[in-house]
Amino acid sequence: MIKVSDTARRKVVELMTEEGYDASNDFVRVGVKSGGCSGLSYELKFDKLQNENDKVFEDNTVRILVDKKSFLYLVGTILEYSGGLNGKGFVFNNPNAQRTCGCGESFSL
Repeated sequence: MIKVSDTARRKVVELMTEEGYDASNDFVRVGVKSGGCSGLSYELKFDKLQNENDKVFEDNTVRILVDKKSFLYLVGTILEYSGGLNGKGFVFNNPNAQRTCGCGESFSL
C-alpha cells in the first residue's frame, strides 16, 4: 500500500486539474526505474488508463497505479509534498530505501 499525505493530495488534485485530468476518475502512476545517483529513481505521472499488471490503491481520495515490479520497492511508501522556498516538491518517504541521494529523487535497497 502507498499512502498519500494531505499536502500531497491537495497538490495532486491541483496539478491534475491544471493538466486536464479528473482526480476522482484518473490515476497517479508511481513507479521505479533504473537510474539516478543511488541506482533507482522514482517516477510520478498522471494516467487515465489502468494496465493489466497494475496494482490499484486509493488513499486520501487519490487513486494510485503501481506496476507489479515497482510495487516491491514501494510497499509502505508515503507520498508527501514539500513546498515553500526550500521545498523539494513531491517526496517519497520509502521505508525500504537503505540509502537515498541528497536530492531525494533516487534510492537503493
